[in-house]
Amino acid sequence: MDVFWFLLIALVVVVAGVTLAVVGGDDGVALPEAPRDGLRDPLPPSRPLNRADVEALRFPLAARGYRMSEVDDALARLGAELAERDARIAELEAARAGEQASALAAPELLGGPADGEREARRGARDSAAVRSEETQS
Repeated sequence: MDVFWFLLIALVVVVAGVTLAVVGGDDGVALPEAPRDGLRDPLPPSRPLNRADVEALRFPLAARGYRMSEVDDALARLGAELAERDARIAELEAARAGEQASALAAPELLGGPADGEREARRGARDSAAVRSEETQS
């Protein structure tokens, strides 16, 4: 029974020693603040995003997965840039459609007939002139 108590006391002393060694003594010096875990590859704020930016994006892990606020911020930025690009594409397509429509309607807007109509009128005049010559002779 004496050996049991001796081993128990030795175990308590060893555990206490290890605990003091890990925790350290109280020097009055506080532990430094741990740096805040942020995005490893933040999205560039100075230019529009490209595919490589999105592929390189890595979110830091939190206790239960990713930090929702950082993911929400990144997704909001991606959504805003995609909406801006979609609006620009729609604007350019509308401008192109307008240019094509004005190019097709341009001869009519100038007051003159289109080239096809002009040729048809010339052909009609020529055939009428030929018929009149035939009737006069």
